[in-house]
Amino acid sequence: MSFRVLVPIDDSEMAVGALRYALETFDDAEITVLHVAGGPSPMMGVATELALADDIQEAMEERARDVLDDARDVAAEYDAEINTDVRIGRPARTIVEAAADYDTVVIGSHSGSLSDRLFIGNVAETVVRGSPVPVTVVR
Repeated sequence: MSFRVLVPIDDSEMAVGALRYALETFDDAEITVLHVAGGPSPMMGVATELALADDIQEAMEERARDVLDDARDVAAEYDAEINTDVRIGRPARTIVEAAADYDTVVIGSHSGSLSDRLFIGNVAETVVRGSPVPVTVVR
């Protein structure tokens, strides 16, 4: 059974740094990149947009496409393959729930704008506190 690493990712530099760290540190591991679509925002814009879509799964995958394509490009630089997963929900809660299926989580220390961090809270901190497996926070 291989070592399984979960790397939550968005479009931030910190998330890409976490993926690079995971690829360098766990080069023999099975790495899954998770993008959480439709997380809360001050006005619930993304979540509402997804809820009103005709096909929620298709809308989630469309929103995640660029982020996951970028993650695959980073993995290709390391001559590595990654698995991808897209889920809908509150980012921290969704990541903690997904973490139960992995041996460790590697997450960027923060992402988003200052206002996002003030309204939503620090996702990395919540993951560290709630994860059932070890978490590495990359700065």
